[in-house]
Amino acid sequence: MLQASSSTSAERTKDAVLVIDDEAPLLDLYSAALSSHFDVVAVTNVKEAEFAMHKRAFRVVVADHMMPGGNGLSFLVQVREEYPEVARILVTGFMRPEMLLRAVNEAAVFRYLVKPIDLREFVGIVRDAAKSVGAMG
Repeated sequence: MLQASSSTSAERTKDAVLVIDDEAPLLDLYSAALSSHFDVVAVTNVKEAEFAMHKRAFRVVVADHMMPGGNGLSFLVQVREEYPEVARILVTGFMRPEMLLRAVNEAAVFRYLVKPIDLREFVGIVRDAAKSVGAMG
C-alpha cells in the first residue's frame, strides 16, 4: 500500500532540492522549512553549488541572486544549459526589470521571489516546481 505521506517510504521518495544563499540564517530557515518535504542540500556559494550539481541529481534549485563570489541568476542560466530538467527558482532582495527579463528569458525560472519571503508560500512554490518537472521513479 503506497501512501505519499507514509513516513516509512518518505526517505526514498523525497526529491532533492539544492538551496544556495550566502546568508547562513536564511539558509537554515529555508532548509528547515523544506526538510520535511525534500532531501535538502544547502550551500553558501556558487562554487559549492556547482560541486553539488555534479555529485547528484536535483529536482529543484533555489538560488539567491546577490552572493559574494558568484551571481545566483548566472548560476541558474548555467543550470538551465547543463541540467534543463531541473526546476529553477530565483530569490532576490530586489528585482529590476532587466533582471526579471533575464530570469525569464535566459534562466527560464519557474518562479522568482523577492525577500522577505513567506516560508509557507516558499514551501508551496518549491513543491509546485518539483511537480512541474514530473515525477521521479
